[in-house]
Amino acid sequence: MNAVSMSSVFARVVAVVGGGAVMVRRATQGSHMPAWGTAPAIPAPKPQGAIPTLKMPTAQGWTGDQTPIAAPGLKVNAFARGLDHCRWIYVMPNGDVLVAEATNAERSARNVFDYAMVATMKRANAMGVSANRITLLRDRDGDGVAESQTVFMSGLNQPFGMALLGDKFYVGNTDGIMVFPYVEGADTITAPGQRLTTFKPAGHWTRSLLASPDGRKLYAGVGSLSNIADQGMAVEEGRAAIHVLDLETEEDRIFAGGLRNAVGMAWEPMTGELWTVVNERDGLGDETPPDYLTSVKEGGFYGWPYCYWGKVVDDRVPQDAAAVESAITPDYALGGHTASLGLCWMPAGTLPGFPEGMAIGQHGSWNRSKLSGYKLVFIPFANGRPSGPPRDILSGFLATDEKVSYGRPVGVTLGADGKSLLMADDVGNVIWRVTGA
Repeated sequence: MNAVSMSSVFARVVAVVGGGAVMVRRATQGSHMPAWGTAPAIPAPKPQGAIPTLKMPTAQGWTGDQTPIAAPGLKVNAFARGLDHCRWIYVMPNGDVLVAEATNAERSARNVFDYAMVATMKRANAMGVSANRITLLRDRDGDGVAESQTVFMSGLNQPFGMALLGDKFYVGNTDGIMVFPYVEGADTITAPGQRLTTFKPAGHWTRSLLASPDGRKLYAGVGSLSNIADQGMAVEEGRAAIHVLDLETEEDRIFAGGLRNAVGMAWEPMTGELWTVVNERDGLGDETPPDYLTSVKEGGFYGWPYCYWGKVVDDRVPQDAAAVESAITPDYALGGHTASLGLCWMPAGTLPGFPEGMAIGQHGSWNRSKLSGYKLVFIPFANGRPSGPPRDILSGFLATDEKVSYGRPVGVTLGADGKSLLMADDVGNVIWRVTGA
């Protein structure tokens, strides 16, 4: 039996075992209200042990003229199609749209169950050969559809975050921040880059970037290697944190820690505070703990791996009482395992009927009995803080029977016109554009 068929057999075994685990946990643990908002009802932890809940839809993609479902008063169209694991979007000052194309790289399995789990991830289009490029999209006539799609940069190492400051273009590769010379309006960058930081690759591999408002610093999200420091804290050094790089001195330091996988970042304009979305730990139940949206305080510690949602201790982890005591409670829960990745500030008036707030791309769960996420959602803000329940911007990425996914939301940003959102879908391989109807 060859490796492919072995992988398929083990994937089926995992599906059966995972399906049984889902049924048992639904029967014994019941259902819970989604853990959302500033004061979520988080169920008591139910450690899942060696057989976690494993439920992931097969990646199907979109067919024909099928699209996500836009909220009332909005419409959606494909800005660009035919990409390869489009994950992150950056809009240049001249309106050029750059898209980072990369994915979770194939890896060797650690055991038989992990072998099947890797096969399952591949089936869900969540692992494979990474394109390792940035693509340039141009909509010259302003009709909301890119007419040209060309390679802007290639040969990168799982690129994700991007930032342009003056004549320098920064890329968040999985192993560190690189800087390249940029000429305004360039069709491509081929010049060699300079390494500014070194990050440990693997695990949570994405490296989001956000420039400070004054352009003097770059913030970078660096996720953990493992779920709960399963291989010890030494290999997690420098991870589960947001780094800040001083562009003048090239000094890199940790800005805040205890953030298991902080991905999207945005500035809240009233307070000037940095905000991020964080993917929390697995294996404690459908809603335990929730992913979250939070302001990020310099020097702050947000709990991982010792505790979650403030000071709720995770008994699976060897404890550090002082770290637990210092843990900051996040601002806003986003539901259990929603895999909230994309984040952008959306000014009032960007979309009709929506006040100011944060738009969040929820990639969707793989480890709970009823799937969650698979949406582009909006959290309203007032006076610099979350001020109400979430609202859908786009939905319909998941089949009603949860067996297949048409798409999975990732990065989100404002369109160049200031009256639209662009969202990356790494299963449909589409950049979706949302505007008023």
